Amino acid sequence: MGLARKLLVVWITASLLFQNSSNVEGRYHYHKNLPIISSLASPPDAQGPSSPDTPPSVPYPNDPGNSSTNCVFDVTSFGAVGDGCADDTAAFTAAWKAACAVESGVVLAPADFCFKITPTIFTGPCKPGLVFQVDGVLAPLNGPDSWPKADKLKQLLLFYQLDQMSFTGKGTIEGNGQNWWDLPCKPHRGPNGSTVSGQCESPALIRFFMSSNLVVSGLQIQNSPQFHIKFNDCEGILVEKLSISSPKLSPNTDGIHIENTKGVGIYNSLIANGDDCISIGPGCSDVDIESVTCGPSHGISIGSLGVQNSQACVSNVTVRNIVIKESDNGLRIKTWQGGTGSVTGVSFENIQMENVMNCIIVDQYYCSAKACLNQTSAVHVGDISFRNIKGTYDVRRPPIHFACSDTVACTNITLSEVELLPEEGELVDDPFCWNAYGNQETLTIPPINCLQEGEPETVVEQSTYSC
Repeated sequence: MGLARKLLVVWITASLLFQNSSNVEGRYHYHKNLPIISSLASPPDAQGPSSPDTPPSVPYPNDPGNSSTNCVFDVTSFGAVGDGCADDTAAFTAAWKAACAVESGVVLAPADFCFKITPTIFTGPCKPGLVFQVDGVLAPLNGPDSWPKADKLKQLLLFYQLDQMSFTGKGTIEGNGQNWWDLPCKPHRGPNGSTVSGQCESPALIRFFMSSNLVVSGLQIQNSPQFHIKFNDCEGILVEKLSISSPKLSPNTDGIHIENTKGVGIYNSLIANGDDCISIGPGCSDVDIESVTCGPSHGISIGSLGVQNSQACVSNVTVRNIVIKESDNGLRIKTWQGGTGSVTGVSFENIQMENVMNCIIVDQYYCSAKACLNQTSAVHVGDISFRNIKGTYDVRRPPIHFACSDTVACTNITLSEVELLPEEGELVDDPFCWNAYGNQETLTIPPINCLQEGEPETVVEQSTYSC
């Protein structure tokens, strides 16, 4: 187990055990070779990677069977109907207020109900050990026409200023995103290479903001209008055993997005969607991702970074024991021209690719518009390793692509045991490199002869991209 992961697990475990020891008996659900949960994200005969050799011992969030009756606040006791039609927002906010006021309180949305709510802020601070448990279905009112016109939240569920809180359950968070994806605002790729209309200012489904020591586990999260789950300005995050799914062509439906967030562990989850499986934005550090199956998706991305000449810093990221399949990208770092800052200390290890375009890509010319001007400054990309990356690629794109800035070279890229073969067709033996420096510890398939050894002749002033 990596040092970052050990520290994260110890930190969150100690916090939850301390706060829940008085009236809750922790239940441990981790075992060696624990299978990843099955879901719509993966066909029945598909198997994800096995669990880590030393899985984390984190207490599973409380349920009513393990909590004092006085600490369980069932939303149906506060007037929730759960018939899939009634607006149950008031019942959820009342249950939250009651649970927030006691230690180890549980907001319970029980099984066999479908609760509809409008955009809601669940705010703290609250007493420690709070649990929001969804065992039924929780969904917004249907489509853009039902979204409150005056709402500026841009997400269905916003959890704000919380510490030592768990969001868990055996239920489903349903986004009802279908009516959002085809709004006539943003063109996106459609079936058979067509271009269709796309989303406007569509909302995310779940967002955590300015919160710490969080556990998110066990839920099925699906069909979000935009991002499924976001963490902004948070610290100490454990995400595990989630199933996230939306159609392959649903626009901007990132699975998990983190930004300005530190100390993150994402484990044992299945993600299938129309955009990045996991996206890591600026201001993130100490991120550990392991035993996740992605696909279809756009892979695991760092970025985009440096938009509108901004500074962006990402460091100490480990991605290992991952399956990526039927995806437009595999492992990607993307930055805009004109930014500053750096991406450093990133390790990709033990990655299985299945029919993936752009298996390994560093793109420092990222541009979402038709044309972007060439600029001299850039986010520095360095100390990036790719080890034991194997599988098959879609021959429409070269499997390895390093497009680094003209003026700020990529440095210290390490390749070891990279073996990528075409899913069908002939071997594409022309990887692309531009201003990329590093070394190959072993021969690669396909051979890559364009990676330059040593250091660039011109080194940008360290203060330009230091974080």
